[in-house]
Amino acid sequence: MTDRQTPDSRQAPEGRGTAGGERRKDRPWLMRTYAGHSTASDSNALYRRNRAKGQTGLSVAFDLPTQTGYDADHILARGEVGRVGVPVGHLGDMRTLFEGIPLERTNTSMTINATAMWLLAMYQVVAEEQGADITKLTGTTQNDIVKEYLSRGTHVFPPGPSVRLITDMIAYTVSNIPKWNPINICSYHLQEAGATPVQEIAFAMCTAIAVLDAVRDSGQVPAERMGEVVGRISFFVNAGVRFIEEMCKLRAFGRLWEKITLERYGIEDAKQRRFRYGVQVNSLGLTEAQPENNVQRIVLEMLAVTLSKDARARAVQLPAWNEALGLPRPWDQQWSLRIQQVLAYESDLLEYGDLFDGSHVVEAKTAELLAGAEAEIAKVLGMGGVIPAVESGYLKSALVASHAERRARIEAGEDKIVGVNCFDTTEPSPLTADLDAAIMVVDPAAEQAVLDGLAAWKAQRDESAARAALAELKAVATTEANLMAATAACVRAGVTTGEWAFALREVFGEYRAPTGVGGAPVAVAAEPGGELAAVRAAAAATAAELGVGKLRLLVGKPGLDGHSNGAEQIAVRARDAGFEVVYQGIRLTPEQIVAAAVAEDVHCVGLSILSGAHPELVPDVLRRLRRAGVEDVPVIVGGIIPAADGEALKAAGVAAVFTPKDFGITTIIGRIVDEIRLANRLDPILAPALDPIDGPTKEETLA
Repeated sequence: MTDRQTPDSRQAPEGRGTAGGERRKDRPWLMRTYAGHSTASDSNALYRRNRAKGQTGLSVAFDLPTQTGYDADHILARGEVGRVGVPVGHLGDMRTLFEGIPLERTNTSMTINATAMWLLAMYQVVAEEQGADITKLTGTTQNDIVKEYLSRGTHVFPPGPSVRLITDMIAYTVSNIPKWNPINICSYHLQEAGATPVQEIAFAMCTAIAVLDAVRDSGQVPAERMGEVVGRISFFVNAGVRFIEEMCKLRAFGRLWEKITLERYGIEDAKQRRFRYGVQVNSLGLTEAQPENNVQRIVLEMLAVTLSKDARARAVQLPAWNEALGLPRPWDQQWSLRIQQVLAYESDLLEYGDLFDGSHVVEAKTAELLAGAEAEIAKVLGMGGVIPAVESGYLKSALVASHAERRARIEAGEDKIVGVNCFDTTEPSPLTADLDAAIMVVDPAAEQAVLDGLAAWKAQRDESAARAALAELKAVATTEANLMAATAACVRAGVTTGEWAFALREVFGEYRAPTGVGGAPVAVAAEPGGELAAVRAAAAATAAELGVGKLRLLVGKPGLDGHSNGAEQIAVRARDAGFEVVYQGIRLTPEQIVAAAVAEDVHCVGLSILSGAHPELVPDVLRRLRRAGVEDVPVIVGGIIPAADGEALKAAGVAAVFTPKDFGITTIIGRIVDEIRLANRLDPILAPALDPIDGPTKEETLA
């Protein structure tokens, strides 16, 4: 979050020192690393080590079952427990997670959305058990459900009930936890899903407008206290490698927020109108090829949100150099923390005013982005606002189209990615000499430990109290009353994450967001003599030889991984290559995927998994296909998959594995055509241009 012009951040005039002869420095931003894995106890140990290394704020990564409201013993949670974050299934886990960490003196960011109310209630109860004054708690719950519908996929409930949960949380925190940021409008994942800077600004601002309108119209917050609501709204943005554009984007963000809060909501207090944001620099641009280049990318992206004082982030978390390979180790996270510390403590950056004031280039670019964003906002508001724009599929289609255009520019060489589509000659890297040791691997035994802990928790609780609390939660959900008190009562009664979420599912229902694939325009033309034209011809010839109108490809996302960007790009490109594509969206069981493959009589199954659950889920799909008598349908897999795992999947019967090294989507589609031909005992048409265990970037494989 920016912290501009606050009394304790003023500095001495340039060229002059303080009375002691030293130039006064601005205070540094909060320094975080996004962390959590395996179990609550393992994550607690990691947080303590990071704090000892100088990290000044916590950023909690929750695992996918926690984020999507499932207990660890649910069928969809299999293989996902503790993979991409820490599992928190009940109050006992939350106690363990923060054991020895004084919450009253800790600024905690929790990346949690659909289940944000539940996690905040547990956090509050643990703080109370520590003896904390909850009015002094500082931190953030992300709680932006709109971008979950558009990009990250951890939504649970339909838009209406989701906005209600957000509204209830905001109203509750304003009165009870006044220093807490109850929502983090998160444009970060919009950029990861392909948003241009204009789209990132506009769609985030439309979300903020929808939330503020909902709070105002709910009647839970008196009109004279709306300034307190606005003053606690924070943003979480993305910073890509286009340094000037990203810096100007943040300036435009700040000016637009100032205008909206003043003109639309009449907030007179300039401090409450301040654009407050945290940032994680871009993960979309991290590459598996020559991953050491990711270090300089991360540094440049950090500079975009720190050099300009008037657009400086108040909290920064950096990814690690090896996130395109797998889960970073503690040492890798330490390296990213040290990047921030060197800039803040060794350089003289914090001793000066804004370095870009008066720059004609910066002013012109900022004005251009501002004008584009205001036009897009007007378009969305003309549709009735961000929720109707989500439900109609407009926003998702716009992001899929922007992402497809970016991919096409990379494949054509128009956008240069060093080490990927240019300057790809390289010396062997000592960082990845032992690739399987260059990342952290979650111990498979951790999932069983979580399951055992869940069973023990349920066995020792007062079951009748838990049932009564859930019944009261459902009863309150059918009224217009605020749900925070009933949620906190569930926490204290020993209710689990899955039980809380399923109680609300019974009342609110569950939502499957539009995929955006059908409405995406063609991004790559099938020009005569071009690669796509050759793939189209091969697909058509193969279909004719098999006696069908079109080849049919099922793109499936088993488990809880909601990062669908790459899966959508594969689906769109396959469609443009002449395939009939079956894509039902995210969060499917292996059983559902196999049922769809059989019902649709597909010629190939493509599985997309970024969460690390592939060792569990892919073999399950293969077994179920065989039991269903499907022997001639090749299965291909894409994701962040270590080499050893890729070989194991091939040995189990997977036809091809694609990882972040492979950025040519058309080439991948050609490979799919040939795998279909081989499975049907036809000679290949297209010479394979990829090694079988290669396969677009972190978020762009079959992801």
